[in-house]
Amino acid sequence: MIIVMENGASEEQIDGVVKKIKEFGLESNVSRGTERTVIGAIGDERKLDQEMIDALPGVENSMHVVKPYKIVAREWHKENTVVNIKGIPLGGNQIQVIGGPCSVETPEQMELSAKYVKAAGCRLMRGGAFKPRTSPYTFQGKGVEGLDMFRKAADKYGLPIVTELMDVRMLDTFLEYDVDVIQIGTRNMQNFDLLKEVGRINKPVILKRGMSATISEWLMAAEYIAAGGNHNIIFCERGIRTFETYYRNVLDVTAVPVLKKETHLPVIIDPSHAGGKAWMVPALSRAAIAAGADGLLVEMHPNPCEAWCDADQALNPEELKNLMVELKGIAAVLGRSI
Repeated sequence: MIIVMENGASEEQIDGVVKKIKEFGLESNVSRGTERTVIGAIGDERKLDQEMIDALPGVENSMHVVKPYKIVAREWHKENTVVNIKGIPLGGNQIQVIGGPCSVETPEQMELSAKYVKAAGCRLMRGGAFKPRTSPYTFQGKGVEGLDMFRKAADKYGLPIVTELMDVRMLDTFLEYDVDVIQIGTRNMQNFDLLKEVGRINKPVILKRGMSATISEWLMAAEYIAAGGNHNIIFCERGIRTFETYYRNVLDVTAVPVLKKETHLPVIIDPSHAGGKAWMVPALSRAAIAAGADGLLVEMHPNPCEAWCDADQALNPEELKNLMVELKGIAAVLGRSI
Protein backbone atom coordinates (compact mmCIF):
# COMPACT_ATOMS: atom_id res chain seq x y z
CA MET A 1 0.00 0.00 0.00
CA ILE A 2 1.16 3.52 -0.81
CA ILE A 3 0.08 6.26 1.62
CA VAL A 4 0.42 9.91 0.60
CA MET A 5 0.54 12.37 3.49
CA GLU A 6 -0.91 15.88 3.31
CA ASN A 7 1.36 18.82 2.52
CA GLY A 8 2.69 19.97 5.87
CA ALA A 9 1.89 16.74 7.72
CA SER A 10 3.69 16.72 11.08
CA GLU A 11 6.26 14.15 12.21
CA GLU A 12 3.79 13.05 14.84
CA GLN A 13 1.20 12.28 12.18
CA ILE A 14 3.75 10.42 10.06
CA ASP A 15 4.82 8.38 13.09
CA GLY A 16 1.15 7.63 13.79
CA VAL A 17 0.72 6.07 10.35
CA VAL A 18 3.95 4.06 10.70
CA LYS A 19 2.79 2.80 14.11
CA LYS A 20 -0.58 1.74 12.69
CA ILE A 21 1.13 -0.17 9.86
CA LYS A 22 3.33 -2.02 12.37
CA GLU A 23 0.27 -2.95 14.46
CA PHE A 24 -0.82 -5.14 11.52
CA GLY A 25 2.55 -6.84 11.24
CA LEU A 26 3.85 -4.88 8.24
CA GLU A 27 7.03 -2.87 7.78
CA SER A 28 7.10 0.69 6.45
CA ASN A 29 9.30 2.81 4.23
CA VAL A 30 9.10 6.60 4.63
CA SER A 31 10.09 8.73 1.62
CA ARG A 32 10.24 12.49 2.24
CA GLY A 33 9.90 14.73 -0.81
CA THR A 34 9.92 18.52 -1.16
CA GLU A 35 6.12 18.76 -0.98
CA ARG A 36 4.82 15.38 0.14
CA THR A 37 5.84 12.49 2.34
CA VAL A 38 4.99 9.06 0.96
CA ILE A 39 4.85 5.96 3.16
CA GLY A 40 5.04 2.47 1.69
CA ALA A 41 3.55 -0.44 3.62
CA ILE A 42 5.67 -3.57 3.04
CA GLY A 43 4.12 -7.00 3.56
CA ASP A 44 0.63 -8.44 3.13
CA GLU A 45 -1.16 -5.15 2.55
CA ARG A 46 -4.55 -6.90 2.38
CA LYS A 47 -4.50 -6.68 6.17
CA LEU A 48 -4.80 -2.89 5.89
CA ASP A 49 -8.22 -1.40 5.32
CA GLN A 50 -8.00 1.59 3.01
CA GLU A 51 -10.79 3.50 4.77
CA MET A 52 -9.06 3.04 8.12
CA ILE A 53 -5.76 4.39 6.75
CA ASP A 54 -7.44 7.33 4.99
CA ALA A 55 -9.07 8.33 8.28
CA LEU A 56 -5.73 8.74 10.09
CA PRO A 57 -4.64 12.34 10.82
CA GLY A 58 -2.43 13.82 8.13
CA VAL A 59 -3.25 11.24 5.42
CA GLU A 60 -4.28 12.68 2.05
CA ASN A 61 -5.04 9.36 0.35
CA SER A 62 -3.88 5.78 0.10
CA MET A 63 -3.99 3.08 -2.55
CA HIS A 64 -3.47 -0.66 -2.64
CA VAL A 65 -0.70 -1.89 -4.89
CA VAL A 66 -1.56 -5.59 -4.60
CA LYS A 67 -5.02 -6.75 -5.72
CA PRO A 68 -7.44 -7.26 -2.81
CA TYR A 69 -8.38 -10.73 -4.10
CA LYS A 70 -5.62 -13.30 -3.80
CA ILE A 71 -6.85 -16.88 -4.25
CA VAL A 72 -8.79 -16.18 -7.45
CA ALA A 73 -6.10 -13.90 -8.94
CA ARG A 74 -3.99 -15.06 -11.88
CA GLU A 75 -1.12 -13.21 -10.18
CA TRP A 76 -0.81 -16.16 -7.79
CA HIS A 77 -1.96 -18.95 -10.12
CA LYS A 78 -0.64 -18.58 -13.66
CA GLU A 79 -2.20 -21.67 -15.23
CA ASN A 80 -5.89 -21.84 -16.17
CA THR A 81 -8.00 -23.77 -13.69
CA VAL A 82 -10.19 -26.52 -15.14
CA VAL A 83 -13.26 -27.32 -13.04
CA ASN A 84 -14.17 -31.00 -13.18
CA ILE A 85 -17.92 -31.71 -13.25
CA LYS A 86 -18.40 -35.49 -13.08
CA GLY A 87 -15.57 -35.99 -15.53
CA ILE A 88 -16.60 -33.07 -17.77
CA PRO A 89 -13.92 -30.35 -17.92
CA LEU A 90 -14.96 -26.71 -17.82
CA GLY A 91 -12.19 -24.20 -18.42
CA GLY A 92 -9.93 -26.18 -20.71
CA ASN A 93 -9.78 -26.60 -24.46
CA GLN A 94 -13.29 -28.05 -24.62
CA ILE A 95 -16.10 -25.47 -24.48
CA GLN A 96 -19.22 -26.54 -22.58
CA VAL A 97 -22.76 -25.48 -23.46
CA ILE A 98 -25.19 -25.92 -20.56
CA GLY A 99 -28.70 -26.14 -21.98
CA GLY A 100 -32.15 -26.48 -20.49
CA PRO A 101 -35.29 -24.64 -19.47
CA CYS A 102 -35.50 -21.56 -17.30
CA SER A 103 -37.68 -23.41 -14.80
CA VAL A 104 -38.67 -26.92 -13.87
CA GLU A 105 -42.38 -27.32 -14.65
CA THR A 106 -43.51 -30.93 -15.09
CA PRO A 107 -41.86 -34.38 -15.29
CA GLU A 108 -42.83 -34.60 -18.97
CA GLN A 109 -41.35 -31.18 -19.76
CA MET A 110 -38.10 -32.03 -17.97
CA GLU A 111 -37.71 -35.42 -19.66
CA LEU A 112 -38.24 -33.85 -23.08
CA SER A 113 -35.80 -31.07 -22.18
CA ALA A 114 -33.14 -33.58 -21.14
CA LYS A 115 -33.70 -35.55 -24.34
CA TYR A 116 -33.27 -32.49 -26.57
CA VAL A 117 -30.30 -31.10 -24.60
CA LYS A 118 -28.51 -34.43 -25.02
CA ALA A 119 -29.45 -34.67 -28.71
CA ALA A 120 -28.05 -31.19 -29.40
CA GLY A 121 -24.65 -32.23 -28.03
CA CYS A 122 -24.72 -30.46 -24.66
CA ARG A 123 -23.00 -32.29 -21.80
CA LEU A 124 -24.68 -30.49 -18.90
CA MET A 125 -28.25 -29.41 -18.16
CA ARG A 126 -29.64 -26.32 -16.49
CA GLY A 127 -33.02 -25.76 -14.87
CA GLY A 128 -34.49 -23.69 -12.06
CA ALA A 129 -36.31 -25.44 -9.23
CA PHE A 130 -36.28 -22.23 -7.17
CA LYS A 131 -36.87 -19.01 -9.13
CA PRO A 132 -36.01 -15.46 -7.98
CA ARG A 133 -38.58 -13.27 -9.70
CA THR A 134 -39.02 -9.50 -9.78
CA SER A 135 -42.75 -9.82 -9.06
CA PRO A 136 -44.02 -11.83 -6.06
CA TYR A 137 -47.05 -12.81 -8.14
CA THR A 138 -45.17 -14.68 -10.87
CA PHE A 139 -44.14 -18.36 -10.85
CA GLN A 140 -41.54 -18.95 -8.11
CA GLY A 141 -40.52 -22.49 -9.06
CA LYS A 142 -41.52 -25.99 -7.94
CA GLY A 143 -39.00 -26.11 -5.11
CA VAL A 144 -37.93 -29.50 -3.74
CA GLU A 145 -40.45 -31.25 -5.98
CA GLY A 146 -38.73 -29.58 -8.92
CA LEU A 147 -35.30 -30.78 -7.77
CA ASP A 148 -36.61 -34.33 -7.74
CA MET A 149 -38.06 -33.97 -11.26
CA PHE A 150 -34.85 -32.42 -12.54
CA ARG A 151 -32.61 -35.07 -11.01
CA LYS A 152 -34.61 -37.96 -12.44
CA ALA A 153 -34.89 -36.49 -15.95
CA ALA A 154 -31.20 -35.59 -16.17
CA ASP A 155 -30.03 -38.92 -14.75
CA LYS A 156 -31.95 -40.77 -17.47
CA TYR A 157 -29.74 -39.09 -20.10
CA GLY A 158 -26.53 -38.95 -18.05
CA LEU A 159 -26.49 -35.17 -17.70
CA PRO A 160 -25.00 -33.38 -14.66
CA ILE A 161 -27.37 -30.67 -13.40
CA VAL A 162 -26.94 -26.95 -12.75
CA THR A 163 -29.52 -25.16 -10.61
CA GLU A 164 -29.75 -22.01 -8.51
CA LEU A 165 -29.43 -21.89 -4.73
CA MET A 166 -31.25 -18.89 -3.25
CA ASP A 167 -31.46 -19.73 0.45
CA VAL A 168 -28.61 -21.06 2.58
CA ARG A 169 -31.19 -23.15 4.48
CA MET A 170 -31.70 -25.24 1.33
CA LEU A 171 -28.03 -26.17 0.97
CA ASP A 172 -28.41 -29.52 2.73
CA THR A 173 -31.32 -30.35 0.42
CA PHE A 174 -29.16 -29.53 -2.61
CA LEU A 175 -26.49 -31.88 -1.28
CA GLU A 176 -29.11 -34.56 -0.62
CA TYR A 177 -30.19 -34.41 -4.28
CA ASP A 178 -26.53 -34.33 -5.33
CA VAL A 179 -26.81 -31.14 -7.36
CA ASP A 180 -23.69 -31.19 -9.53
CA VAL A 181 -23.20 -27.43 -9.96
CA ILE A 182 -24.68 -24.82 -7.64
CA GLN A 183 -25.56 -21.52 -9.29
CA ILE A 184 -25.46 -18.27 -7.32
CA GLY A 185 -27.72 -15.83 -9.15
CA THR A 186 -27.17 -12.18 -9.92
CA ARG A 187 -29.33 -11.00 -6.99
CA ASN A 188 -27.24 -13.06 -4.55
CA MET A 189 -23.77 -12.25 -5.87
CA GLN A 190 -23.07 -10.24 -2.72
CA ASN A 191 -25.05 -12.40 -0.30
CA PHE A 192 -21.87 -13.01 1.69
CA ASP A 193 -23.37 -15.49 4.16
CA LEU A 194 -24.51 -17.63 1.22
CA LEU A 195 -21.09 -17.33 -0.45
CA LYS A 196 -19.34 -18.42 2.75
CA GLU A 197 -21.54 -21.51 3.03
CA VAL A 198 -20.96 -22.72 -0.54
CA GLY A 199 -17.29 -22.03 0.11
CA ARG A 200 -17.30 -24.78 2.74
CA ILE A 201 -18.48 -27.55 0.40
CA ASN A 202 -16.70 -29.33 -2.41
CA LYS A 203 -19.12 -28.52 -5.24
CA PRO A 204 -18.57 -26.45 -8.40
CA VAL A 205 -20.21 -23.04 -8.13
CA ILE A 206 -21.34 -20.79 -10.97
CA LEU A 207 -21.18 -17.20 -9.72
CA LYS A 208 -23.29 -14.87 -11.82
CA ARG A 209 -22.36 -11.22 -12.02
CA GLY A 210 -24.61 -8.78 -10.19
CA MET A 211 -26.59 -6.61 -12.58
CA SER A 212 -24.71 -3.48 -11.43
CA ALA A 213 -21.52 -5.07 -10.11
CA THR A 214 -18.03 -3.99 -11.10
CA ILE A 215 -15.42 -6.54 -12.13
CA SER A 216 -13.61 -5.94 -8.84
CA GLU A 217 -16.77 -6.56 -6.78
CA TRP A 218 -17.43 -9.73 -8.75
CA LEU A 219 -13.90 -11.02 -8.15
CA MET A 220 -14.14 -10.21 -4.44
CA ALA A 221 -17.42 -12.14 -4.24
CA ALA A 222 -15.59 -15.15 -5.71
CA GLU A 223 -12.84 -14.64 -3.14
CA TYR A 224 -15.44 -15.18 -0.39
CA ILE A 225 -16.14 -18.64 -1.82
CA ALA A 226 -12.47 -19.45 -2.37
CA ALA A 227 -11.51 -18.28 1.13
CA GLY A 228 -13.80 -20.99 2.53
CA GLY A 229 -11.79 -23.67 0.72
CA ASN A 230 -13.89 -24.21 -2.40
CA HIS A 231 -11.87 -23.20 -5.45
CA ASN A 232 -14.24 -24.78 -8.00
CA ILE A 233 -15.64 -21.43 -9.12
CA ILE A 234 -17.00 -20.50 -12.55
CA PHE A 235 -17.72 -16.86 -13.41
CA CYS A 236 -20.87 -16.18 -15.43
CA GLU A 237 -21.47 -12.88 -17.22
CA ARG A 238 -25.22 -12.42 -17.77
CA GLY A 239 -25.52 -8.81 -18.80
CA ILE A 240 -25.38 -5.60 -16.79
CA ARG A 241 -27.94 -2.88 -16.19
CA THR A 242 -27.45 0.36 -18.12
CA PHE A 243 -29.62 3.15 -19.57
CA GLU A 244 -30.53 1.00 -22.61
CA THR A 245 -34.06 -0.45 -22.67
CA TYR A 246 -34.24 -2.05 -26.13
CA TYR A 247 -32.95 -5.36 -24.76
CA ARG A 248 -33.10 -6.89 -21.32
CA ASN A 249 -29.47 -6.38 -20.25
CA VAL A 250 -26.24 -5.27 -21.90
CA LEU A 251 -23.96 -8.27 -22.45
CA ASP A 252 -20.49 -7.17 -21.37
CA VAL A 253 -18.35 -9.25 -23.73
CA THR A 254 -15.36 -7.17 -22.60
CA ALA A 255 -15.62 -8.93 -19.25
CA VAL A 256 -14.37 -12.17 -20.83
CA PRO A 257 -10.84 -11.02 -21.78
CA VAL A 258 -10.64 -8.87 -18.64
CA LEU A 259 -11.43 -11.84 -16.39
CA LYS A 260 -9.06 -14.03 -18.38
CA LYS A 261 -6.34 -11.52 -17.50
CA GLU A 262 -7.32 -11.12 -13.86
CA THR A 263 -8.24 -14.68 -12.83
CA HIS A 264 -7.29 -18.27 -13.60
CA LEU A 265 -10.88 -19.47 -13.14
CA PRO A 266 -13.27 -20.37 -16.01
CA VAL A 267 -15.61 -17.78 -17.52
CA ILE A 268 -18.96 -18.53 -19.15
CA ILE A 269 -21.71 -16.38 -20.67
CA ASP A 270 -25.50 -16.42 -20.27
CA PRO A 271 -26.75 -14.97 -23.58
CA SER A 272 -30.39 -15.75 -22.76
CA HIS A 273 -30.68 -13.40 -19.81
CA ALA A 274 -28.52 -10.80 -21.52
CA GLY A 275 -30.66 -10.33 -24.62
CA GLY A 276 -33.98 -11.43 -23.19
CA LYS A 277 -35.15 -12.47 -26.68
CA ALA A 278 -34.54 -15.82 -28.37
CA TRP A 279 -33.55 -14.22 -31.67
CA MET A 280 -30.61 -12.48 -29.98
CA VAL A 281 -29.20 -15.61 -28.36
CA PRO A 282 -27.27 -17.04 -31.37
CA ALA A 283 -25.47 -13.75 -32.09
CA LEU A 284 -24.54 -13.21 -28.44
CA SER A 285 -23.41 -16.83 -28.15
CA ARG A 286 -21.16 -16.51 -31.18
CA ALA A 287 -19.65 -13.31 -29.79
CA ALA A 288 -19.01 -14.96 -26.41
CA ILE A 289 -17.15 -17.93 -27.89
CA ALA A 290 -15.16 -15.65 -30.20
CA ALA A 291 -14.16 -13.54 -27.16
CA GLY A 292 -12.76 -16.61 -25.39
CA ALA A 293 -15.59 -17.76 -23.10
CA ASP A 294 -15.23 -21.29 -21.72
CA GLY A 295 -18.92 -22.05 -22.01
CA LEU A 296 -22.50 -20.89 -22.32
CA LEU A 297 -25.62 -21.12 -20.20
CA VAL A 298 -28.44 -21.31 -22.76
CA GLU A 299 -32.18 -21.59 -22.18
CA MET A 300 -34.03 -24.18 -24.26
CA HIS A 301 -37.64 -25.29 -23.81
CA PRO A 302 -39.39 -28.13 -25.68
CA ASN A 303 -42.15 -25.66 -26.53
CA PRO A 304 -41.15 -22.05 -25.69
CA CYS A 305 -44.68 -20.73 -26.25
CA GLU A 306 -45.84 -22.84 -23.30
CA ALA A 307 -42.95 -21.99 -20.94
CA TRP A 308 -44.02 -20.86 -17.47
CA CYS A 309 -41.03 -18.52 -17.16
CA ASP A 310 -39.04 -16.31 -19.58
CA ALA A 311 -40.70 -17.76 -22.67
CA ASP A 312 -39.37 -14.97 -24.92
CA GLN A 313 -35.73 -15.89 -24.44
CA ALA A 314 -35.91 -19.69 -24.74
CA LEU A 315 -34.69 -21.46 -27.87
CA ASN A 316 -36.64 -24.41 -29.23
CA PRO A 317 -34.84 -27.78 -29.64
CA GLU A 318 -34.06 -27.25 -33.33
CA GLU A 319 -32.62 -23.79 -32.66
CA LEU A 320 -30.33 -25.18 -29.96
CA LYS A 321 -29.15 -27.93 -32.29
CA ASN A 322 -28.39 -25.42 -35.06
CA LEU A 323 -26.58 -23.13 -32.62
CA MET A 324 -24.30 -25.95 -31.53
CA VAL A 325 -23.29 -26.53 -35.15
CA GLU A 326 -22.45 -22.84 -35.62
CA LEU A 327 -20.45 -22.68 -32.41
CA LYS A 328 -18.35 -25.70 -33.36
CA GLY A 329 -17.09 -23.78 -36.39
CA ILE A 330 -16.10 -20.75 -34.32
CA ALA A 331 -14.43 -22.94 -31.68
CA ALA A 332 -12.43 -24.76 -34.36
CA VAL A 333 -11.01 -21.46 -35.66
CA LEU A 334 -9.75 -20.77 -32.12
CA GLY A 335 -8.26 -24.24 -31.78
CA ARG A 336 -10.95 -25.37 -29.37
CA SER A 337 -13.82 -27.86 -29.47
CA ILE A 338 -17.42 -28.06 -28.30
